[in-house]
Amino acid sequence: ELMAGLRSRLQVLWEEQELLLLEARECSLWGEELEARLRGLCQPSELERYLAFIGDLEKVVNLLLCLSSRLARVQNAISRVDGSTEPEEKQSLNERHKLLSRQREDAKDLKENLDRRERVVSGILAKYLTEQQLQDYQHFIQVKTSLLIEQKDLEEQIKLFEEQLENLEQSIP
Repeated sequence: ELMAGLRSRLQVLWEEQELLLLEARECSLWGEELEARLRGLCQPSELERYLAFIGDLEKVVNLLLCLSSRLARVQNAISRVDGSTEPEEKQSLNERHKLLSRQREDAKDLKENLDRRERVVSGILAKYLTEQQLQDYQHFIQVKTSLLIEQKDLEEQIKLFEEQLENLEQSIP
């Protein structure tokens, strides 16, 4: 019953992932339309700033999500440490925790820099776009970020359920 429940939950998550991929494709098309409009309006250097910002947005958000996920797994492992845990393993976990914490702080600094760049890009686009078009651009940025977060969250959930199912299958003779 437990295995059937896990398989059922995995099926639901895979279906959600498919829907999310469709939304991501729509958002990508929306971004392509915006880029095409900007190519006809902006100076080349301004367009480059926009394109660099869009490319970095995805990288920085994914980096933050990845580091947060890895840090959470290390924190879970640390919380399971008990008297029978080898001292080397405890030390290794603590070192990984420190490293990931520093890396996440560095990634947060990158995100703050990216937020400043977004304000500069918005200022540039405000010269060329109508108020409605500028609001559409800002909505596009929010949707793109939200989709990245939702995709990562779904990936993590799927991975967790797959691991649980695999462990359960291996535990049954």
